[in-house]
Amino acid sequence: MIGRDLQYAIELLKADQLVAIPTETVYGLAGNALNVEAVSQIFAVKNRPSFDPLIVHTSSLERLQTFVTDFPKNALLLAEAFMPGPLTLLLPKKELIPDLVTAGSPLVALRIPQHPLTLALLQQLDFPLAAPSANPFGYISPTTAQHVVQQLGQKIPYILDGGACDIGLESTIVGFEQEKVIIYRKGGIPMEAIESLVGKVELKPHSTSNPQAPGMLQSHYAPRVPLILGDIEKLLELHKGKKIGILSFQKIFPQTSPYHLITLSPTGNFAEAARNLFAGMRYLDSLDLDVMVAELLPEEDLGRAINDRLRRASVTKRSRDLEIKA
Repeated sequence: MIGRDLQYAIELLKADQLVAIPTETVYGLAGNALNVEAVSQIFAVKNRPSFDPLIVHTSSLERLQTFVTDFPKNALLLAEAFMPGPLTLLLPKKELIPDLVTAGSPLVALRIPQHPLTLALLQQLDFPLAAPSANPFGYISPTTAQHVVQQLGQKIPYILDGGACDIGLESTIVGFEQEKVIIYRKGGIPMEAIESLVGKVELKPHSTSNPQAPGMLQSHYAPRVPLILGDIEKLLELHKGKKIGILSFQKIFPQTSPYHLITLSPTGNFAEAARNLFAGMRYLDSLDLDVMVAELLPEEDLGRAINDRLRRASVTKRSRDLEIKA
């Protein structure tokens, strides 16, 4: 069932059931983060491996601080600047956060979403919500309630419809080692914005297993149709004769059917491109195509996070096989 009934969503969550919730980043699959049974349901519904930790959502900085044993100076600086918003902080957890949420790590990922419906929901709950993206594990993240219906509609009792996500990319995950600030996942807050407050940051590489933070697996966000990255003109030539979908940053390709082309931002706006990325990938993936081709964006601003998602979406065996044959 889908709707905007906040009280019904609250009742379900208090009964340790799952609800899909809107955020400014992507839709999340939410359950009581302090209840192991509810958290176990999240892993089961998503078919998510238990070694991949979850992000915990709460409604205020004051509440967030009750779940951690330490709050470094730089964490407070970033929290005051970017929360509520697409920032997740990786901090030492208190024992009330179950180990299942953090995949056994002593650190918990926490954020305050910037969506009025979900903030209102969180304010009326006396527990935080664990909420990874509301999609089958490894697939393209959902940015509308309808995306959730298509993927998980038969598996969960309710989807809280908050419209299309404003940002469309997952949150930026930031951790701390002494005075060092580390970005574990690129996301909705550009690295430049973080460095303007705390100075130079370190970037953590992706992991093939046992990630240190949510969203760090090397292969992720993958469509069913193989996705290949590179120069689009050259890729079109290499795959001539096939049914091809194009994911372009700005350019139009007149030789291609407009139904097979997604231009993320004709004006070259990174925020618009981020907003359209997952919906564009989902649309192309719904067509009868042999292959998708895409180009990387400039490595600046949200372009870094978009490129991160494109690279991980292309790390599949079928995509690699097509690259080798080409």
